Amino acid sequence: MAAVMLLAGPPLAAGPAGAEPFTMWPIPKEIPEAIDGAIPPPPFPRLQKIPPRAQTPGTSHRFQELREAVMPDPTGDPFFDRWAPDLDRRAPGELLAIRDVTWPAGLLVTTPISRARQVKFATTDAAGRASFGTATILEPRTGWTGSGPRPILVNNLPIDSLGAACTPGMTLAHGMSVATGATDFIPPTTQLALARGYTVIVPDHQGPRQAYAEPVTAGHIVLDSVRAAAHLDAKRFGSSPVAMTGYSGGAIATNGAAKLLGTYAPELEPRMVGAALGGVPADFRLLVGSMNANLATGLFHAATFGIARERPEILTLANNPAQWLATSPLKNVCIVPAAMAGPTFLPMQLLANDPDPFHSPIAEEIYRATKMSDKKAQVPLYIYNGAQEFWIPALGARNLYREQCRLGANAVYREPFGEHAIAMLTGYPEALSWLDARLQGNPAVSECPR
Repeated sequence: MAAVMLLAGPPLAAGPAGAEPFTMWPIPKEIPEAIDGAIPPPPFPRLQKIPPRAQTPGTSHRFQELREAVMPDPTGDPFFDRWAPDLDRRAPGELLAIRDVTWPAGLLVTTPISRARQVKFATTDAAGRASFGTATILEPRTGWTGSGPRPILVNNLPIDSLGAACTPGMTLAHGMSVATGATDFIPPTTQLALARGYTVIVPDHQGPRQAYAEPVTAGHIVLDSVRAAAHLDAKRFGSSPVAMTGYSGGAIATNGAAKLLGTYAPELEPRMVGAALGGVPADFRLLVGSMNANLATGLFHAATFGIARERPEILTLANNPAQWLATSPLKNVCIVPAAMAGPTFLPMQLLANDPDPFHSPIAEEIYRATKMSDKKAQVPLYIYNGAQEFWIPALGARNLYREQCRLGANAVYREPFGEHAIAMLTGYPEALSWLDARLQGNPAVSECPR
């Protein structure tokens, strides 16, 4: 611990012994004052008009300029960049644009497909305001011989990035690049589902602001991608059974969709047959203790900045160095560069103007709003987490399972061998088999104690 604290910078103030990890403790109040006294604020641009993605009612024009400055740079593809001027008059899931991406998507997924189309649709953000989402719908070449309509698997990939070019939609539309994530294709969930004869929907669940780790936005986009598919072709996609899956960052989206299903898209409930989520960051308070000021700190900072794009109140806690970082080219990083910032061991406390940011009213509200502990998943759950996890501890997944059982959900919990990367593989076969059984029409059996 002493070595870590030396690498992390100024020592943290003493905290309650045994109550919380030292990574959550406050720092002396003189440190934030000294940091902002030594480092001036960044010169982010002045704007005559605030773009739709940064508009924040009730805040100053200069604050909205800061919010725009922390947003990712455009991709150059209007399908992903352009905000429709009439979004506030569109219903969630309503189609805004459609395009065929069979080439190059068909080549990239390797399993034979009959067609790949991308849909752009209306949705709502974390504050309930109008936004848009995008997703890719992949149709297999394999015929469906089962009873009823062809099932749909929604594959929520772990995007875990801040850059707008880092999404699976960009890769499936434009081909592989340095921004493509390895987890877009490994493990081969999309390929295996297509080979099984299922339609696959791959949502860009972080949304147009690239709000990495924000579960409400992600949940809305996942559910609205299913609605959009039904609007695209009601006969093919409007009555199919649907299952969802996601690991790590993809589990954030799957968890959000499962918990929001009953209130945001109740008409989809009869079609939802199962949701598998692994390595799930279910409790951000817990993650402060496990990811701040260690080798995971790069991803922790990226997730904080990602959530701040949807919940801009976090930006009011950002000191001058944090604003420099959030408005720099680092706002466009994909998962690997973000992870490589871990060896800095930089504690988030040194990026805040509050000496005790993790116990601030804003932090407490973020913990509450993102945990959604009062919402029962209206779909059977298969939750799994590595037994040896240290950055996303199994305690969070166990607590999620207990929470959902207490609320009366249908749930199963498994704890496969390994830390985060190993457990993704060791927990994969059983999770995939569970999903396949749901899509084949076999009802889920809850293991919650009664």
